[in-house]
Amino acid sequence: MSGFAASSTPLDLTADSVTLTRALCDIPSVSGTEQLLADRIEQALAGASHLETIRDGNAIVARTHLGRSRRVVIAGHIDTVPVNHNLPTVVTRRDGEEIITGRGTVDMKAGVAVQLKLAAELTAPSVDVTWIWYDNEEVSSDLNGLGRLARHRPELLHGDFAILGEPSNSKIEGGCNGTLRAEIRAVGVRAHSARGWVGVNAIHKLAPVLQRLADFQPETVIVDGLAYREGLNAVSVTGGVAGNVIPDSAMLTVNYRFAPSRTVAEASQFVCDLFPECEVTVVDAAPGARPGLDSPLVQEFVAAVGVEVLPKYGWTDVARFSERGIPAVNFGPGDPLKAHADDEHVVASQIFSCEVSLRSWLTGEQTPSA
Repeated sequence: MSGFAASSTPLDLTADSVTLTRALCDIPSVSGTEQLLADRIEQALAGASHLETIRDGNAIVARTHLGRSRRVVIAGHIDTVPVNHNLPTVVTRRDGEEIITGRGTVDMKAGVAVQLKLAAELTAPSVDVTWIWYDNEEVSSDLNGLGRLARHRPELLHGDFAILGEPSNSKIEGGCNGTLRAEIRAVGVRAHSARGWVGVNAIHKLAPVLQRLADFQPETVIVDGLAYREGLNAVSVTGGVAGNVIPDSAMLTVNYRFAPSRTVAEASQFVCDLFPECEVTVVDAAPGARPGLDSPLVQEFVAAVGVEVLPKYGWTDVARFSERGIPAVNFGPGDPLKAHADDEHVVASQIFSCEVSLRSWLTGEQTPSA
């Protein structure tokens, strides 16, 4: 981090959401190192008497108990991918727009800033709200703080609707595709490469598999009115033991992004059927999430925000809610294409527009009261 030191200033939840975004980003929280930021969030919420605050590891849950007929869960992760000389944050102007550049600005501390500000300020929202800020989203699923809460404190995830603050250019992205990784193995026979005809080259046996992948036309599947584009791609290949030996084993790893209308079992079977000549092993899979656009709460949210609803192609934690029968969408500032980039940056106007839309809906200004 080139000697960059985290700010020691407490988080000020009365500051505007752009200033708060910078403050959150300037406290580095690469996955596994979120404790300092979790501490600051917990301290900042200490005076919010309208919220019950619960801490689980480096996840912070804050919820209202107003007796409303409906409850909404609004969540965001506080970790980032590793810093690469892109902290502290820098503010510039481009085409009349204020731009905040730095690790975490898009994925997803701008969204967390909006959530924290609203959590502190909205003492009587029109629905009961459970706010969740959690750790370890950017790493292995078994470490994910939201998944940990789901296993140990599932009642904290209860709700009628969920919103994840993942970057969506302040548009609504419904549900998400599922994801699956499979290893495709080819078996051959070793031989000296000078007499290759007496062996069977396992790497060569992957050639038709690779051609099949290159020719694959991803399907677009309509789910709840949204068009989810699938994808099937090779992501790594290994094989060979020495420069003068015909390889007797080779392995290709593929990633399948499948529409939320398919189950993990259906997606796994599809991949196995596509490569019948090889040994196929599914090594990791997560189901997608239907957008639930037929839910009244989702419809109210869409109407209040007044923006286009798009499908989410990547996997996000909305799937953890969908598994519980809770419709969920992604809604947050920032261009998803800039997530994890070295020039990660967010436009200030998107942060403000996201805050205005979420505030308006939660206060019931454009929706029926709960």
